[in-house]
Amino acid sequence: MAKYDLNAPEPATRTLDSVSGISKKGLPSGTVGVLGALVIGLSVCAPAYTLTAAVGPAASEVGYQTPAIFLMGFIPMLLVALGYRALNSAMPDSGTSFTWATRAFGPWIGWMAGWGLIAATVLVLSNLAGIAVEFLFQSISIMANDPSIADIADNKFINIAVCLGFMALATIISYRGMTSTKVFQYITVVFQMGVMVWFIVAMFVGAGDPANAEGAMPELSWFNPFEVSSFSAFAAGIAVSIFVYWGWDTVLTMGEETKPSKGRLSTESKAAMILVAILVVLYVGTATATVAFAGIGDGPTGLGNSAIVENVFAALAHPVMGPAAILLSLAILVSAMASINSTAISPARTLLAMAHYRALPAAIKRVHPKFKSPHVALMLSSIVASVFYAVMRFVSEDVLWDTITALGMMVCFYYGITALASPWYFRRTAVREGIGSIVSKIVLPGLGGVLLLIVFVKTTIDSMSPDAGSGSNIAGVGLVGLIGVAVLGIGVVLMLAQAKASPEFFSGRVLARVDASEDTSAMPVFDDGLGS
Repeated sequence: MAKYDLNAPEPATRTLDSVSGISKKGLPSGTVGVLGALVIGLSVCAPAYTLTAAVGPAASEVGYQTPAIFLMGFIPMLLVALGYRALNSAMPDSGTSFTWATRAFGPWIGWMAGWGLIAATVLVLSNLAGIAVEFLFQSISIMANDPSIADIADNKFINIAVCLGFMALATIISYRGMTSTKVFQYITVVFQMGVMVWFIVAMFVGAGDPANAEGAMPELSWFNPFEVSSFSAFAAGIAVSIFVYWGWDTVLTMGEETKPSKGRLSTESKAAMILVAILVVLYVGTATATVAFAGIGDGPTGLGNSAIVENVFAALAHPVMGPAAILLSLAILVSAMASINSTAISPARTLLAMAHYRALPAAIKRVHPKFKSPHVALMLSSIVASVFYAVMRFVSEDVLWDTITALGMMVCFYYGITALASPWYFRRTAVREGIGSIVSKIVLPGLGGVLLLIVFVKTTIDSMSPDAGSGSNIAGVGLVGLIGVAVLGIGVVLMLAQAKASPEFFSGRVLARVDASEDTSAMPVFDDGLGS
């Protein structure tokens, strides 16, 4: 039986053999170390951008328990991270969720897991660009000492035009490869982290200022999730808090490009675990400081003020930092800009992997001969994100708030599937390896996956209410729910169309459904009908 290279031209006719395996896709290997992967991960998660977009929606759901909900959102992320680590160690692949779910559950579930990741990233790319637009004009208004300049962002046509400009710039930069903006990523991460620490300290100090009528000292009840008024509010809050942690898994999509590790954990797994630890401390600290300083009332800076809910730090910058407010504005601006660039890594590499394994049209898998970037996949994801943002800007009252909520649903969907792939894939080998493997590969990831899928179902049902999210609705159905259902529905339609056009992948003849005891991780073997 002859072996067939997936990168080689396909012969006119052949039959395929059901042998599983992962293969290279033309990405450059050995170019990213632990520090580099950590910086890219922080850039994708973009703490400054993420928090200004998420603290308001979270507080609108759970009030003073916002720190608790951010802490609770970390728990399923930690459980999922254990599953991701195990799966990545066994079969590193740029397709991550798509590849792993296909191996564990078969091509149909694997395809939808990949689609969930792509959809979530397209949603956040549009949201990132929208935040960048708002803080661009706010930064200019501060420097020019003219508050009216910030209002320019409210003009839908100008907003969309500038947003598309940001997307185009980020696409051009990413087109040149992962390492082309290394210095820019390092500088922006150090800058935004430094400003965020300053901002957190200033908020805690301001919370204790007698002149701040809304200020309050943190209480233990703020960290008690059982104080949340209802399960619906809890689920909605968890979906938002999961959004803030989302993005760390982008580090694992670089498994084919990272440097070899000397320890037991791979380079990308080390970076991912460090990243998750940094995020939980930073996010819970920021949530606590923000609630302490601003309170949950409906005043000019209160977290209950619907006018500031989708961009809280824009309202808090000057009250908290005074003349230094420009630094926070610039930190969020560069955070969003850098994240647009680095976030594109994930969908582009997932699209590349799906096309490589024939789950999408072959044209998408092209890698640039000079820059070694998946340029076709990158262009496709950027165009879709740009169109989505332009449409949402006209149909949503608060486009950033609604996309954040819909994004949380998508993240719960594909994280849940990926987490459950771990116990199923390792179900035989973990038992033989002992209690440690049973807990880390089966019990904890399985629990995380179940929790996330429960949150996904509950949030999807609740988001159908016309009052969900910003309150935007179409014919009495919540826009957030429509976005979630429409995105998954489009995925199903595209999957069925691709299955008809290219049945090899969906019949299990490219990536077969196996478990760890059967997996040889060899190059797929195909029978070309010519003998060996």
